[in-house]
Amino acid sequence: MNLKQLFSALHVKVPERFSRMKIDSVEYDSRVCTAGALFVCLRGDFEDGHRFARDAYDRGCRAFLAEEPLSLPEDAAVITVDNTRRMLALVSSELYGRPAEKLTVIGVTGTKGKTTTCHMIYSILNAANIPTGFIGSTGVMFSGVRTSTLRTTPESSDIFAYLHKMIRSGITTVVIEVSSQSIKTDRIYGIRFDTCVFTNLSPDHIGEHEHASFEEYRDTKAKLFSDFGCSFIVYNADDENAAYMLGGASALAVSVSTSDEAADLCAAAPAPWRENGALGIDFTLKCDGEKHRIRLRSPGMFSVKNALLAIGVARRFLIPIKTAAEALAVTSPIGRFEVVDALPYATFIIDYAHNELSLREALSTLRAYSPTRLVVLVGCVGGRTFSRRAPVGRAISELADFCILTSDDPDFEDPMEIIREILVGFEDRSTPFVCIPDRVEAIEYAVKEARPGDIVLLAGKGHENFIIIEGEHRRLSERAVIMKAAEEITVKA
Repeated sequence: MNLKQLFSALHVKVPERFSRMKIDSVEYDSRVCTAGALFVCLRGDFEDGHRFARDAYDRGCRAFLAEEPLSLPEDAAVITVDNTRRMLALVSSELYGRPAEKLTVIGVTGTKGKTTTCHMIYSILNAANIPTGFIGSTGVMFSGVRTSTLRTTPESSDIFAYLHKMIRSGITTVVIEVSSQSIKTDRIYGIRFDTCVFTNLSPDHIGEHEHASFEEYRDTKAKLFSDFGCSFIVYNADDENAAYMLGGASALAVSVSTSDEAADLCAAAPAPWRENGALGIDFTLKCDGEKHRIRLRSPGMFSVKNALLAIGVARRFLIPIKTAAEALAVTSPIGRFEVVDALPYATFIIDYAHNELSLREALSTLRAYSPTRLVVLVGCVGGRTFSRRAPVGRAISELADFCILTSDDPDFEDPMEIIREILVGFEDRSTPFVCIPDRVEAIEYAVKEARPGDIVLLAGKGHENFIIIEGEHRRLSERAVIMKAAEEITVKA
Protein backbone atom coordinates (compact mmCIF):
# COMPACT_ATOMS: atom_id res chain seq x y z
CA MET A 1 0.00 0.00 0.00
CA ASN A 2 1.35 3.44 -0.83
CA LEU A 3 1.35 6.43 1.50
CA LYS A 4 -1.55 8.20 -0.23
CA GLN A 5 -3.75 5.10 -0.17
CA LEU A 6 -2.98 4.59 3.52
CA PHE A 7 -4.12 8.06 4.53
CA SER A 8 -6.86 8.74 1.97
CA ALA A 9 -9.66 7.24 4.06
CA LEU A 10 -8.43 9.15 7.12
CA HIS A 11 -8.68 12.54 5.41
CA VAL A 12 -5.01 13.29 6.05
CA LYS A 13 -3.17 15.10 3.27
CA VAL A 14 0.06 13.55 1.97
CA PRO A 15 2.57 15.66 -0.03
CA GLU A 16 2.18 14.65 -3.68
CA ARG A 17 5.88 13.88 -4.14
CA PHE A 18 5.63 11.22 -1.43
CA SER A 19 2.21 9.84 -2.41
CA ARG A 20 3.56 6.68 -4.05
CA MET A 21 5.98 5.81 -1.26
CA LYS A 22 5.39 2.15 -0.40
CA ILE A 23 4.45 1.28 3.19
CA ASP A 24 4.80 -2.30 4.42
CA SER A 25 4.53 -1.83 8.17
CA VAL A 26 3.61 0.66 10.89
CA GLU A 27 6.12 0.90 13.74
CA TYR A 28 6.44 2.84 17.02
CA ASP A 29 9.85 1.39 17.99
CA SER A 30 12.67 2.89 15.92
CA ARG A 31 14.85 -0.18 16.53
CA VAL A 32 12.67 -2.38 14.33
CA CYS A 33 12.28 0.14 11.50
CA THR A 34 13.46 -0.72 7.99
CA ALA A 35 12.81 0.57 4.50
CA GLY A 36 9.06 0.53 3.89
CA ALA A 37 8.11 1.31 7.49
CA LEU A 38 5.99 4.21 8.71
CA PHE A 39 7.46 5.37 12.03
CA VAL A 40 4.91 6.85 14.43
CA CYS A 41 6.31 9.18 17.10
CA LEU A 42 4.53 8.50 20.39
CA ARG A 43 4.87 10.51 23.58
CA GLY A 44 5.11 8.38 26.73
CA ASP A 45 5.66 8.89 30.44
CA PHE A 46 9.39 8.29 30.15
CA GLU A 47 10.33 8.80 26.49
CA ASP A 48 9.25 10.89 23.52
CA GLY A 49 9.23 9.03 20.22
CA HIS A 50 10.08 12.21 18.34
CA ARG A 51 13.61 11.88 19.75
CA PHE A 52 14.08 8.59 17.92
CA ALA A 53 12.97 9.68 14.47
CA ARG A 54 16.57 10.07 13.31
CA ASP A 55 17.37 6.54 14.47
CA ALA A 56 14.45 5.24 12.42
CA TYR A 57 15.69 7.25 9.42
CA ASP A 58 19.19 5.81 9.76
CA ARG A 59 17.69 2.32 9.66
CA GLY A 60 16.05 3.01 6.30
CA CYS A 61 12.68 4.43 7.27
CA ARG A 62 11.49 7.37 5.14
CA ALA A 63 7.88 7.91 6.29
CA PHE A 64 7.05 9.55 9.62
CA LEU A 65 3.93 10.45 11.57
CA ALA A 66 4.53 13.12 14.20
CA GLU A 67 2.89 15.82 16.32
CA GLU A 68 5.61 18.36 15.54
CA PRO A 69 8.11 19.09 12.72
CA LEU A 70 11.10 16.74 12.56
CA SER A 71 14.68 17.66 11.65
CA LEU A 72 15.23 15.06 8.94
CA PRO A 73 16.69 15.10 5.38
CA GLU A 74 14.42 16.23 2.54
CA ASP A 75 13.72 12.68 1.35
CA ALA A 76 11.78 11.99 4.54
CA ALA A 77 7.99 12.26 4.34
CA VAL A 78 6.85 13.84 7.60
CA ILE A 79 3.09 13.98 8.20
CA THR A 80 1.99 15.96 11.25
CA VAL A 81 -1.24 15.33 13.14
CA ASP A 82 -2.71 16.40 16.48
CA ASN A 83 -2.73 12.95 18.09
CA THR A 84 -0.27 10.30 16.92
CA ARG A 85 -1.61 7.65 19.32
CA ARG A 86 -5.05 7.73 17.78
CA MET A 87 -3.61 7.96 14.30
CA LEU A 88 -1.39 4.93 15.00
CA ALA A 89 -4.56 2.92 15.61
CA LEU A 90 -6.36 4.26 12.53
CA VAL A 91 -3.41 3.84 10.18
CA SER A 92 -2.72 0.31 11.45
CA SER A 93 -6.34 -0.61 10.93
CA GLU A 94 -6.16 0.65 7.34
CA LEU A 95 -2.88 -1.16 6.61
CA TYR A 96 -4.32 -4.49 7.78
CA GLY A 97 -7.65 -4.09 5.99
CA ARG A 98 -9.76 -2.98 8.96
CA PRO A 99 -9.71 -6.44 10.59
CA ALA A 100 -11.76 -5.45 13.67
CA GLU A 101 -14.74 -4.79 11.40
CA LYS A 102 -14.60 -8.40 10.20
CA LEU A 103 -14.62 -9.93 13.68
CA THR A 104 -17.03 -10.11 16.59
CA VAL A 105 -15.03 -8.42 19.37
CA ILE A 106 -15.56 -9.07 23.08
CA GLY A 107 -13.91 -6.81 25.68
CA VAL A 108 -13.40 -7.70 29.35
CA THR A 109 -12.41 -5.06 31.90
CA GLY A 110 -12.22 -4.72 35.69
CA THR A 111 -9.59 -4.70 38.41
CA LYS A 112 -9.44 -8.46 38.95
CA GLY A 113 -10.62 -11.50 37.06
CA LYS A 114 -10.07 -10.18 33.54
CA THR A 115 -7.62 -12.88 32.49
CA THR A 116 -9.52 -15.82 33.93
CA THR A 117 -12.85 -14.60 32.54
CA CYS A 118 -11.28 -14.17 29.09
CA HIS A 119 -9.86 -17.71 29.20
CA MET A 120 -13.25 -19.09 30.18
CA ILE A 121 -14.99 -17.24 27.34
CA TYR A 122 -12.29 -18.38 24.93
CA SER A 123 -12.76 -22.02 26.00
CA ILE A 124 -16.56 -21.95 25.82
CA LEU A 125 -16.73 -20.33 22.38
CA ASN A 126 -14.18 -22.66 20.85
CA ALA A 127 -15.96 -25.65 22.41
CA ALA A 128 -19.11 -24.42 20.68
CA ASN A 129 -17.23 -24.45 17.33
CA ILE A 130 -16.98 -20.67 17.16
CA PRO A 131 -13.35 -20.06 16.08
CA THR A 132 -12.17 -17.61 18.73
CA GLY A 133 -8.91 -15.81 19.50
CA PHE A 134 -7.66 -14.17 22.68
CA ILE A 135 -5.47 -11.12 23.37
CA GLY A 136 -4.42 -10.39 26.94
CA SER A 137 -1.83 -10.51 29.69
CA THR A 138 -1.11 -14.22 29.17
CA GLY A 139 -0.41 -13.62 25.49
CA VAL A 140 -2.20 -14.05 22.17
CA MET A 141 -3.94 -17.34 21.44
CA PHE A 142 -5.68 -18.64 18.36
CA SER A 143 -5.73 -21.81 16.29
CA GLY A 144 -3.85 -23.74 18.97
CA VAL A 145 -0.89 -21.35 19.17
CA ARG A 146 0.05 -19.00 22.05
CA THR A 147 2.42 -16.03 21.67
CA SER A 148 3.68 -14.00 24.65
CA THR A 149 3.09 -10.24 24.91
CA LEU A 150 4.61 -7.56 27.15
CA ARG A 151 1.37 -5.78 28.07
CA THR A 152 -2.11 -6.78 29.21
CA THR A 153 -3.43 -4.96 26.14
CA PRO A 154 -0.77 -4.55 23.41
CA GLU A 155 -0.21 -1.33 21.44
CA SER A 156 -2.86 -0.64 18.80
CA SER A 157 -0.67 -1.49 15.81
CA ASP A 158 0.13 -4.87 17.38
CA ILE A 159 -3.55 -5.53 18.08
CA PHE A 160 -4.52 -4.91 14.46
CA ALA A 161 -1.64 -7.10 13.26
CA TYR A 162 -2.87 -9.93 15.49
CA LEU A 163 -6.46 -9.48 14.33
CA HIS A 164 -5.28 -9.64 10.71
CA LYS A 165 -3.46 -12.91 11.40
CA MET A 166 -6.51 -14.31 13.17
CA ILE A 167 -8.75 -13.60 10.20
CA ARG A 168 -6.29 -15.33 7.87
CA SER A 169 -6.41 -18.32 10.24
CA GLY A 170 -10.20 -18.53 10.09
CA ILE A 171 -10.99 -16.83 13.40
CA THR A 172 -14.41 -15.13 13.57
CA THR A 173 -14.48 -13.89 17.19
CA VAL A 174 -11.89 -12.44 19.53
CA VAL A 175 -11.92 -11.74 23.27
CA ILE A 176 -9.65 -8.90 24.41
CA GLU A 177 -8.52 -8.17 27.96
CA VAL A 178 -8.95 -4.41 28.24
CA SER A 179 -6.83 -2.55 30.79
CA SER A 180 -7.56 0.99 31.93
CA GLN A 181 -4.21 2.10 30.47
CA SER A 182 -5.17 0.74 27.05
CA ILE A 183 -8.27 2.95 27.08
CA LYS A 184 -6.38 5.96 28.39
CA THR A 185 -3.61 5.65 25.80
CA ASP A 186 -5.91 4.83 22.85
CA ARG A 187 -4.57 1.30 22.28
CA ILE A 188 -8.09 0.10 21.45
CA TYR A 189 -9.08 3.25 19.59
CA GLY A 190 -11.16 2.56 16.48
CA ILE A 191 -12.35 -0.88 17.60
CA ARG A 192 -16.08 -1.52 17.95
CA PHE A 193 -16.82 -4.01 20.70
CA ASP A 194 -19.92 -6.14 20.22
CA THR A 195 -19.93 -7.41 23.82
CA CYS A 196 -18.35 -5.90 26.96
CA VAL A 197 -17.87 -7.49 30.37
CA PHE A 198 -17.38 -5.86 33.80
CA THR A 199 -15.76 -8.04 36.48
CA ASN A 200 -15.26 -5.73 39.50
CA LEU A 201 -13.55 -2.52 40.57
CA SER A 202 -11.23 -1.60 43.45
CA PRO A 203 -8.47 1.01 43.91
CA ASP A 204 -5.48 0.00 41.77
CA HIS A 205 -3.10 1.43 39.17
CA ILE A 206 -3.16 4.81 40.87
CA GLY A 207 0.11 6.71 40.81
CA GLU A 208 2.34 9.17 39.02
CA HIS A 209 2.50 7.26 35.73
CA GLU A 210 -0.93 5.59 35.83
CA HIS A 211 -4.13 7.25 37.09
CA ALA A 212 -4.25 10.36 39.25
CA SER A 213 -7.12 9.08 41.40
CA PHE A 214 -9.58 6.24 41.82
CA GLU A 215 -12.22 8.41 40.17
CA GLU A 216 -10.10 8.80 37.05
CA TYR A 217 -9.35 5.06 37.04
CA ARG A 218 -13.07 4.26 37.34
CA ASP A 219 -14.12 6.80 34.71
CA THR A 220 -11.54 5.51 32.25
CA LYS A 221 -12.77 1.93 32.56
CA ALA A 222 -16.40 3.05 32.24
CA LYS A 223 -15.66 4.37 28.75
CA LEU A 224 -15.49 0.80 27.44
CA PHE A 225 -19.24 0.49 27.97
CA SER A 226 -20.23 3.87 26.53
CA ASP A 227 -17.68 4.88 23.89
CA PHE A 228 -16.96 1.74 21.87
CA GLY A 229 -20.36 0.89 20.42
CA CYS A 230 -21.10 -2.27 22.39
CA SER A 231 -24.60 -3.71 22.10
CA PHE A 232 -24.43 -6.39 24.83
CA ILE A 233 -23.06 -6.15 28.39
CA VAL A 234 -22.48 -8.77 31.06
CA TYR A 235 -21.72 -7.37 34.50
CA ASN A 236 -21.08 -8.37 38.10
CA ALA A 237 -24.11 -7.00 39.96
CA ASP A 238 -22.45 -7.69 43.33
CA ASP A 239 -19.88 -4.95 42.76
CA GLU A 240 -20.85 -1.59 44.29
CA ASN A 241 -19.49 0.25 41.23
CA ALA A 242 -21.58 -1.68 38.69
CA ALA A 243 -24.35 0.92 38.36
CA TYR A 244 -21.82 3.72 37.86
CA MET A 245 -19.80 1.74 35.31
CA LEU A 246 -22.89 1.09 33.19
CA GLY A 247 -24.42 4.55 33.70
CA GLY A 248 -23.52 5.81 30.24
CA ALA A 249 -24.31 2.59 28.39
CA SER A 250 -27.36 1.93 26.26
CA ALA A 251 -26.73 -1.76 25.48
CA LEU A 252 -28.76 -4.76 26.59
CA ALA A 253 -27.31 -5.82 29.97
CA VAL A 254 -27.18 -9.22 31.66
CA SER A 255 -26.45 -9.33 35.40
CA VAL A 256 -24.66 -12.06 37.37
CA SER A 257 -24.49 -12.56 41.13
CA THR A 258 -23.44 -15.03 43.79
CA SER A 259 -26.05 -13.76 46.25
CA ASP A 260 -28.93 -12.00 44.50
CA GLU A 261 -31.43 -14.42 42.97
CA ALA A 262 -32.98 -11.54 41.04
CA ALA A 263 -29.89 -11.45 38.81
CA ASP A 264 -30.17 -12.96 35.34
CA LEU A 265 -27.54 -15.54 36.29
CA CYS A 266 -27.14 -16.51 39.94
CA ALA A 267 -24.84 -19.01 41.66
CA ALA A 268 -25.92 -21.02 44.71
CA ALA A 269 -24.65 -23.87 46.87
CA PRO A 270 -20.91 -23.48 46.21
CA ALA A 271 -18.91 -26.55 47.23
CA PRO A 272 -15.10 -26.81 47.12
CA TRP A 273 -13.79 -30.11 45.74
CA ARG A 274 -10.38 -31.76 45.69
CA GLU A 275 -9.43 -34.96 43.89
CA ASN A 276 -5.87 -36.27 43.84
CA GLY A 277 -3.75 -33.25 42.84
CA ALA A 278 -6.60 -31.20 41.38
CA LEU A 279 -9.04 -28.86 43.09
CA GLY A 280 -11.86 -26.51 42.21
CA ILE A 281 -15.38 -25.53 43.13
CA ASP A 282 -18.88 -26.68 42.17
CA PHE A 283 -21.98 -24.51 42.19
CA THR A 284 -25.57 -24.48 41.05
CA LEU A 285 -26.40 -22.05 38.26
CA LYS A 286 -29.88 -20.57 38.39
CA CYS A 287 -31.20 -18.93 35.23
CA ASP A 288 -34.46 -18.80 33.30
CA GLY A 289 -36.17 -20.78 36.04
CA GLU A 290 -33.79 -23.72 35.63
CA LYS A 291 -30.89 -25.11 37.67
CA HIS A 292 -27.62 -26.48 36.31
CA ARG A 293 -24.70 -27.93 38.25
CA ILE A 294 -21.37 -26.42 37.16
CA ARG A 295 -17.89 -27.74 38.01
CA LEU A 296 -14.85 -25.46 37.83
CA ARG A 297 -11.23 -26.48 37.73
CA SER A 298 -10.13 -23.45 39.75
CA PRO A 299 -10.90 -22.59 43.39
CA GLY A 300 -12.73 -19.78 45.16
CA MET A 301 -15.88 -17.71 44.84
CA PHE A 302 -14.05 -15.33 42.52
CA SER A 303 -13.81 -18.24 40.07
CA VAL A 304 -17.57 -18.71 40.36
CA LYS A 305 -18.16 -15.05 39.46
CA ASN A 306 -15.77 -15.29 36.52
CA ALA A 307 -17.62 -18.36 35.29
CA LEU A 308 -21.00 -16.62 35.57
CA LEU A 309 -19.69 -13.76 33.43
CA ALA A 310 -18.38 -16.22 30.83
CA ILE A 311 -21.70 -18.05 30.73
CA GLY A 312 -23.41 -14.68 30.33
CA VAL A 313 -21.33 -14.05 27.21
CA ALA A 314 -22.20 -17.55 25.96
CA ARG A 315 -25.88 -16.52 26.03
CA ARG A 316 -25.06 -13.79 23.52
CA PHE A 317 -23.98 -16.54 21.12
CA LEU A 318 -26.94 -18.81 21.98
CA ILE A 319 -24.60 -21.48 23.33
CA PRO A 320 -26.38 -24.16 25.42
CA ILE A 321 -25.46 -24.14 29.10
CA LYS A 322 -24.51 -27.82 28.82
CA THR A 323 -21.82 -26.91 26.26
CA ALA A 324 -20.55 -24.07 28.46
CA ALA A 325 -20.46 -26.33 31.52
CA GLU A 326 -18.48 -29.02 29.71
CA ALA A 327 -15.91 -26.44 28.58
CA LEU A 328 -15.55 -24.89 32.04
CA ALA A 329 -15.01 -28.30 33.65
CA VAL A 330 -11.71 -28.71 31.78
CA THR A 331 -10.53 -25.09 31.74
CA SER A 332 -7.55 -24.14 33.93
CA PRO A 333 -6.57 -20.51 33.19
CA ILE A 334 -2.88 -19.99 32.45
CA GLY A 335 -1.03 -18.50 35.41
CA ARG A 336 -4.19 -17.61 37.35
CA PHE A 337 -4.76 -20.24 40.03
CA GLU A 338 -3.47 -22.68 37.42
CA VAL A 339 -3.48 -26.21 38.82
CA VAL A 340 -0.50 -28.29 37.66
CA ASP A 341 -1.15 -32.05 37.66
CA ALA A 342 2.30 -33.12 38.81
CA LEU A 343 1.92 -35.50 41.75
CA PRO A 344 -1.19 -37.42 42.85
CA TYR A 345 -0.70 -36.71 46.55
CA ALA A 346 -0.10 -32.93 46.51
CA THR A 347 -1.55 -29.92 44.70
CA PHE A 348 0.61 -27.33 42.91
CA ILE A 349 -0.85 -23.98 41.90
CA ILE A 350 0.75 -21.21 39.82
CA ASP A 351 -0.69 -17.74 40.41
CA TYR A 352 0.13 -14.08 39.76
CA ALA A 353 -0.52 -12.93 43.36
CA HIS A 354 2.35 -10.59 44.22
CA ASN A 355 1.15 -8.15 46.88
CA GLU A 356 -0.29 -8.42 50.37
CA LEU A 357 -3.95 -8.17 49.35
CA SER A 358 -3.78 -10.73 46.54
CA LEU A 359 -1.72 -13.15 48.65
CA ARG A 360 -4.15 -12.94 51.55
CA GLU A 361 -7.03 -13.65 49.20
CA ALA A 362 -5.22 -16.55 47.54
CA LEU A 363 -4.09 -18.19 50.78
CA SER A 364 -7.48 -17.72 52.46
CA THR A 365 -9.16 -19.35 49.47
CA LEU A 366 -6.80 -22.32 49.56
CA ARG A 367 -7.17 -22.73 53.32
CA ALA A 368 -10.80 -23.74 52.70
CA TYR A 369 -9.51 -26.96 51.09
CA SER A 370 -8.05 -28.16 54.42
CA PRO A 371 -4.52 -28.89 53.22
CA THR A 372 -2.10 -30.91 55.36
CA ARG A 373 0.15 -27.89 54.94
CA LEU A 374 -0.42 -24.69 53.02
CA VAL A 375 2.96 -23.89 51.47
CA VAL A 376 3.75 -20.64 49.65
CA LEU A 377 6.75 -19.91 47.43
CA VAL A 378 7.17 -16.18 46.87
CA GLY A 379 9.57 -13.27 46.32
CA CYS A 380 9.36 -9.58 45.42
CA VAL A 381 10.51 -7.69 42.33
CA GLY A 382 13.89 -5.94 42.63
CA GLY A 383 14.57 -2.25 42.11
CA ARG A 384 11.07 -1.26 43.25
CA THR A 385 8.24 -2.73 45.37
CA PHE A 386 10.17 -1.64 48.50
CA SER A 387 7.00 -0.84 50.46
CA ARG A 388 5.38 -4.10 49.37
CA ARG A 389 7.94 -6.46 50.93
CA ALA A 390 7.21 -6.35 54.66
CA PRO A 391 3.41 -6.57 54.06
CA VAL A 392 3.99 -9.62 51.84
CA GLY A 393 5.99 -11.17 54.69
CA ARG A 394 3.23 -10.35 57.15
CA ALA A 395 0.55 -11.96 54.97
CA ILE A 396 2.38 -15.21 54.30
CA SER A 397 3.66 -15.60 57.87
CA GLU A 398 0.08 -15.26 59.15
CA LEU A 399 -1.67 -17.48 56.61
CA ALA A 400 0.83 -20.10 55.38
CA ASP A 401 2.12 -23.14 57.25
CA PHE A 402 5.49 -23.05 55.51
CA CYS A 403 7.19 -20.36 53.39
CA ILE A 404 9.81 -20.70 50.68
CA LEU A 405 11.35 -17.27 50.12
CA THR A 406 12.99 -16.83 46.73
CA SER A 407 13.44 -14.44 43.79
CA ASP A 408 10.87 -12.69 41.63
CA ASP A 409 12.63 -10.61 38.94
CA PRO A 410 15.42 -9.39 41.28
CA ASP A 411 17.07 -7.61 38.34
CA PHE A 412 20.12 -5.73 39.69
CA GLU A 413 19.16 -6.02 43.36
CA ASP A 414 20.63 -8.66 45.69
CA PRO A 415 17.93 -11.38 46.09
CA MET A 416 18.96 -12.01 49.71
CA GLU A 417 18.47 -8.33 50.54
CA ILE A 418 14.94 -8.52 49.13
CA ILE A 419 14.28 -11.66 51.17
CA ARG A 420 15.57 -9.96 54.34
CA GLU A 421 13.10 -7.11 53.78
CA ILE A 422 10.26 -9.63 53.34
CA LEU A 423 11.28 -11.26 56.62
CA VAL A 424 10.77 -7.95 58.42
CA GLY A 425 7.05 -8.64 58.07
CA PHE A 426 7.39 -11.94 59.95
CA GLU A 427 8.07 -9.91 63.13
CA ASP A 428 8.18 -12.37 66.05
CA ARG A 429 6.01 -15.06 64.47
CA SER A 430 7.35 -18.61 64.48
CA THR A 431 6.20 -19.50 60.96
CA PRO A 432 8.78 -21.91 59.50
CA PHE A 433 10.54 -20.79 56.33
CA VAL A 434 13.52 -21.50 54.11
CA CYS A 435 15.45 -19.04 51.90
CA ILE A 436 16.45 -20.27 48.42
CA PRO A 437 17.34 -17.25 46.21
CA ASP A 438 17.49 -19.28 42.97
CA ARG A 439 13.83 -19.63 41.91
CA VAL A 440 14.38 -22.84 39.94
CA GLU A 441 16.07 -24.47 42.94
CA ALA A 442 13.26 -23.17 45.16
CA ILE A 443 10.60 -24.76 42.93
CA GLU A 444 12.49 -28.06 42.82
CA TYR A 445 12.71 -27.97 46.61
CA ALA A 446 8.97 -27.30 46.90
CA VAL A 447 8.14 -30.33 44.75
CA LYS A 448 10.58 -32.69 46.45
CA GLU A 449 9.52 -31.67 49.97
CA ALA A 450 5.77 -31.78 49.28
CA ARG A 451 3.87 -34.07 51.63
CA PRO A 452 0.62 -35.94 51.04
CA GLY A 453 -2.26 -33.48 51.25
CA ASP A 454 -0.11 -30.36 50.82
CA ILE A 455 -1.21 -27.43 48.70
CA VAL A 456 1.78 -25.53 47.28
CA LEU A 457 1.19 -22.01 45.91
CA LEU A 458 3.86 -20.63 43.57
CA ALA A 459 3.06 -16.93 43.73
CA GLY A 460 4.17 -13.86 41.79
CA LYS A 461 5.12 -15.00 38.30
CA GLY A 462 1.85 -16.45 37.08
CA HIS A 463 1.79 -16.64 33.29
CA GLU A 464 5.24 -15.07 32.85
CA ASN A 465 7.78 -17.36 31.19
CA PHE A 466 10.90 -15.45 32.22
CA ILE A 467 12.76 -14.08 35.22
CA ILE A 468 14.75 -10.82 35.10
CA ILE A 469 18.26 -11.11 36.52
CA GLU A 470 20.79 -8.28 36.08
CA GLY A 471 18.80 -6.79 33.21
CA GLU A 472 18.54 -10.09 31.36
CA HIS A 473 15.23 -11.85 30.67
CA ARG A 474 16.06 -15.49 31.36
CA ARG A 475 13.58 -18.11 30.25
CA LEU A 476 11.67 -19.79 33.08
CA SER A 477 8.63 -22.04 32.85
CA GLU A 478 7.44 -22.81 36.35
CA ARG A 479 5.15 -25.53 35.02
CA ALA A 480 8.08 -27.22 33.26
CA VAL A 481 10.24 -27.08 36.40
CA ILE A 482 7.42 -28.57 38.49
CA MET A 483 6.79 -31.37 36.00
CA LYS A 484 10.46 -32.25 35.66
CA ALA A 485 10.97 -32.41 39.43
CA ALA A 486 7.81 -34.50 39.81
CA GLU A 487 8.93 -36.86 37.08
CA GLU A 488 12.21 -37.49 38.91
CA ILE A 489 10.27 -38.35 42.06
CA THR A 490 7.98 -40.69 40.14
CA VAL A 491 10.89 -42.48 38.45
CA LYS A 492 12.63 -43.01 41.78
CA ALA A 493 9.41 -44.33 43.29
